[in-house]
Amino acid sequence: MAAYKVLLAWDKDAYVWLASSRDVPGLALEAGSLDVLMERVKYAVPDLLGLKNTDIKIDFRAECLTEIHV
Repeated sequence: MAAYKVLLAWDKDAYVWLASSRDVPGLALEAGSLDVLMERVKYAVPDLLGLKNTDIKIDFRAECLTEIHV
């Protein structure tokens, strides 16, 4: 079973995490924390793909570029 790849990226200007995916057309979600965003994605992916009564895998990839002063 192939996994649906979902990119989670931090938007430093809006202070939210964003979810998008080439594997899941129409996926565009945001949340203030990774946990909340991942939970929302778990419900959105099957809905967007029209899947019911089946098991799927979601491959979450998170990106966050942080700038620090030392």
